[in-house]
Amino acid sequence: MSDKTFELLHLLSIDKLTPKNLHLLLDKFGTPQNIISAPRSALTRLVSHQTADEITSYSLTDGLRYKERSIRSMDIRVSPYYSSAYPQWLRRIDGFPPVLFVRGSVLPDDELSVAVIGTRGATVYGKEIARNFATEFAGAGVTVISGMARGVDTAAHQGALQNKGRTIAVLGSGIDVCYPPENRQLMEDISRSGAVISEFNVGTPPFAHNFPRRNRVVSGLAKAVVAIEAKEKSGVMNTVKWALDQNKEVFAVPGNIYAKTSHGTNRLIKEGAIPVTSAHEVMDYLGLTHVRDEKATREILLDEVERNVWEALSSEPIYLDSLAERVNEPTSTLLSILLNLEMKGYVKQLPGMSFVKNLE
Repeated sequence: MSDKTFELLHLLSIDKLTPKNLHLLLDKFGTPQNIISAPRSALTRLVSHQTADEITSYSLTDGLRYKERSIRSMDIRVSPYYSSAYPQWLRRIDGFPPVLFVRGSVLPDDELSVAVIGTRGATVYGKEIARNFATEFAGAGVTVISGMARGVDTAAHQGALQNKGRTIAVLGSGIDVCYPPENRQLMEDISRSGAVISEFNVGTPPFAHNFPRRNRVVSGLAKAVVAIEAKEKSGVMNTVKWALDQNKEVFAVPGNIYAKTSHGTNRLIKEGAIPVTSAHEVMDYLGLTHVRDEKATREILLDEVERNVWEALSSEPIYLDSLAERVNEPTSTLLSILLNLEMKGYVKQLPGMSFVKNLE
């Protein structure tokens, strides 16, 4: 493991260094190494004196070495937000995590995803719907996002895996901590057919206050959220609030008006969530019905260089110069590739020499 990763782990181990302040430090100094070697006076403009002292006291402690062994043994990737492995579309939400720990792989195509969420105490009805929705999403090539909790989350991941689809689990603990513990095999299966991710440092227990932060990443990774079952006060409703703040579409499955597990979803429908009874309705609304066919066509029609450029794009505009740096191509060569992609219908050019994926 590189020194950069040790230095990042050191920063993440400082209790009073909040994600917001870590963002500020990385924006100001660029790398963990630069932060640690910065003058104390420069650090205290952004953090407290105590935190600055902890930052500059970096050393390879037994704790860091233990985290390194866990990362190495579990094949965990540590991805700061400025790395190419970090999902670029997640950076569009407010307060995106400065660092992600990843087992498996997050692919550019995972931007075409839907979050399936619901109560831990789901009914048989709720778990069956979650499994069926996820199976249909997976069959269409849409990635399923959820939180690997008991109930609806577990059923959603299982449904995606059963149809050989991609699914991403977002944890409210360190990535080396399986919660709930009975989902250990599910966690391994997800890491082989998608990704398990966490913004929390290695070894972090599943504290209750971690889950609202986890929920914003669940909604932030997805194009939309589907609520299956939820009580009126629950983590599901918290995830929906994040989704609305992020301008994501919210769908809800109607439920039994007498069941507490449906009070939250029925209320969401009253308040404007889109009622749905099938995954196809969700995909049709979002324009995701033909994702798998489009992926297969792209594999045939695009050569390796074109695919690399297309995968470096997202639905967020990027300027030609920035894209050239990302894909390591001269701007003249890149412009020719982009024009070819535009003619094939895969790319849109916007004013000011910026480009986006054409997802229509």
